[in-house]
Amino acid sequence: MTPTPIELIGAVLFAVAILHTFSTKFFENLARTRPTHAGVLHLLSEVEVVFGFWALVLVLAMFAIVGEKAAVQYVDSRNFTEPMFVFVIMVIAGTRPILQTARAGARLIARLIPLPGSMGFYFIVLSLVPLLGSFITEPAAMTLAALILADSFFGSGMSSRLKYATLGVLFVNISIGGTLTPFAAPPVLMVAGKWNWDIAFMLSTFGWKAAAAVVVNALGVTLLFYKELRHLSPTGGDGREPVPLPLVFVHLAFLVGVVVFAHQTAMFMGLFLFFLGVSHAYERYQDPLILREGLLVAFFLAGLVVLGGQQEWWLHPVLMGMSSNQVFFGATILTAFTDNAALTYLGSLVDGLSEGFKYALVAGAVTGGGLSIIANAPNPAGIAILRGHFDDESVHPLGLLLAALPPTIVAALAFRFL
Repeated sequence: MTPTPIELIGAVLFAVAILHTFSTKFFENLARTRPTHAGVLHLLSEVEVVFGFWALVLVLAMFAIVGEKAAVQYVDSRNFTEPMFVFVIMVIAGTRPILQTARAGARLIARLIPLPGSMGFYFIVLSLVPLLGSFITEPAAMTLAALILADSFFGSGMSSRLKYATLGVLFVNISIGGTLTPFAAPPVLMVAGKWNWDIAFMLSTFGWKAAAAVVVNALGVTLLFYKELRHLSPTGGDGREPVPLPLVFVHLAFLVGVVVFAHQTAMFMGLFLFFLGVSHAYERYQDPLILREGLLVAFFLAGLVVLGGQQEWWLHPVLMGMSSNQVFFGATILTAFTDNAALTYLGSLVDGLSEGFKYALVAGAVTGGGLSIIANAPNPAGIAILRGHFDDESVHPLGLLLAALPPTIVAALAFRFL
């Protein structure tokens, strides 16, 4: 396929954006040394801003090359439902009523596990919550798990090695933990309707394998760092006024409603506006809403949608040129450089694919979902919540990649050999 000038520019800008995610500390250092332009340099050091910024450059290039009408039509043709949904679900899932309920449930189950100190609670957060993502969606599960980890563990003196190991396992487990159902994981959702993958199919083909890998990953990191974890005392949640049960049910109802109407923007945005009214009316039982974090993540994903729309010309031939065996590993690797839902969407456009190819494509896409911040849609949400606990308040992409490799290998073995 011969690319158009705009497609070439889009591919170059996409590559530049990926390099930019590895260079955020460079801009942060520039902001310190050049106070005159510290504001814009600090903005460019925010990893959530990267793809939105380069998407703006692409749109400006389209205005200059193909004209205003074509540029506006292109932006209008993009589907921004997912960025808006992630913003809404992050804000609702991050409220005190939802968090207190999730934390209490995790602590209750943790008491049944014969592990010393905080090991049981840590294991449950990294295993049960990602699997819960199959029902409340992956972005909601990521928000819950990241906020619990930030509140209970990351602020209690965890080592840098444990923080990166935790983040790697969390990202991989969220990516594969949403495959028990056909509606919770974006890469599965892209193909489930066209390929007639229902809950029974997902459970029997993907779900039990994913659950096994999630448990192995969570148990592995728990046992690997047992010396540190058994001496940690989970913090957070103490001293806050308990939320009345009726208000908890109201928040859960909003959460369920948004999940049910996840693909109807007008419906879930309407519910969100009602939710904002309720949260304001009962401020006594609320912590500050994570609006800033949610908006940054939505901006990141919207930029990825705009830039990603110009990558089909090279991604599609690369994917379709692979065999069923090759596509599993190819999709796993490619996912580190582009959103995994984009890969499966491209596969859904091709008719006559074998069942083996379909399975390999989706399995590879979810397996590689923890390798980078752009690999899976919920990852930016986890970064936005947890990065303040890392050195220089930033997560190094290479550190994330290295931390995610072991759980990624476990997931790959589960999907390939179980």
